[in-house]
Amino acid sequence: MSKSESGKFKIITKPNFAKFVNALIKGAKYRVVGVKEKDAGYKKYAFDDLENASELRLDYDLTVLPPKKYFYPPKESYLKFNLGGPAAPTPILETKPVAIIGAHPYDIRAIELMDKVFSETFPDPNYLSRKENSAIIGIHCLNPYGKSFAKSMGTTTVERGFDLMLTDLGANYLVEIGTVKGEKLLEKYATVKKAAENDISSKDKAMAKAAGKYKLSIDGGVKAFSSLVEKSYDHSYWAEIAEKCFACSSCTMVCPTCVCFDVREDVGINLKEGTRSRNWDSCLVDDFAKVGTGENFRENKSSRTRHRMLRKGKYMLDRFGIQGCVGCGRCITACLPDIASPVEAYKRLKGEK
Repeated sequence: MSKSESGKFKIITKPNFAKFVNALIKGAKYRVVGVKEKDAGYKKYAFDDLENASELRLDYDLTVLPPKKYFYPPKESYLKFNLGGPAAPTPILETKPVAIIGAHPYDIRAIELMDKVFSETFPDPNYLSRKENSAIIGIHCLNPYGKSFAKSMGTTTVERGFDLMLTDLGANYLVEIGTVKGEKLLEKYATVKKAAENDISSKDKAMAKAAGKYKLSIDGGVKAFSSLVEKSYDHSYWAEIAEKCFACSSCTMVCPTCVCFDVREDVGINLKEGTRSRNWDSCLVDDFAKVGTGENFRENKSSRTRHRMLRKGKYMLDRFGIQGCVGCGRCITACLPDIASPVEAYKRLKGEK
C-alpha cells in the first residue's frame, strides 16, 4: 500500500460511528436512511428512514428492495400541465439530499449502471439531481445471503460509486474514503484516526473469509453467462420456465438493475390541469411490449422470460459495459414458482442439469 493510498483509510470506533450517524440525522442536511430489521426474528431487512443510529443493522445479509428507490422512486409525478389553453408544462423536481448508510457493493455497482442508463442518450434531471445531492456510505458484506452469487459477478467489492466504504473489524470500522464529499463528512461529523497496516490486513482477511461463504456460483462469471445466454436464444428452456411463470413481475420489482417504467397522464377532477407520472414496469408482464396499434412484440411468456435473462446477461453489458445482474439473489427469493434464478438458468442452458 502506497503512502497516498494509506491516507484513504481511517479507523472509527463503533460508538463514534453511532455518534457520526446521529450527527448526520441532527444536521438535517440529509434525509438519512439505513438498513433496519423488519418483522423482528424473521431476519428481513429494508432501507428506511433513521431516527437514531441504534436502529441500524449493518450485519444484514440482504434487503428486500435495493436502495435505488431513493434515486428512482417506484412512482413519481414529474410534469404538470394545463388543459383548455396553452399546455404550459412545468417540470416537477422534488429532491431532498439523502444519505444512504449500509449499501452493499453489489447494490452500488447496480447504481453505477443506473447512472449510465439515466445520463446517456436522454439525461434524466430527476434521477441525476437526486444522485448528485446524495451521499452513499457502503459496507462490505461479510455475511452473504444464502442465494447470493455476487462473487461470480465480481461485485463483492467496488472501487468507486461510494463516498465512504466501511468494513466491520469487530470493535471498529475501517473507513475507506471514496470522494471529497465523503472526506468532508468525516471532517465535519466524525472522530477518526489514521488506519494502520494491520487494519488493512484485517480487512483483506475478513473479505477473504466472506468470499468463502458463497454457496451459489456461475462458473466463468459475467463473460461466460453473457456468452451462454446469447448462444441459447432458441433453447427449449425458455418455454419450459414460461409454463410456470406467473408474469407477476416480482423478480423485476426487486432487481437493483431493472430500470423500465410506464408513463401515464392523469387529469384532475377540475378538468383544467393534469400530471404526467411514471411507475416501475416489468418486461415480464403481458402488455409490456404492446404498442398503440395493438401489436405485441413479445406476446408469449417464453419470449419475455428469455428477454429478461438476455437483458441481465448480455444487453446491458453490451450497451453500457456493466452487467445487468449483480448477483444479489433477490429475484431467486421473490419468485414464487422458483424459475427466476440466473444461476439455475446458466446450469440448465449449459446442460449441467
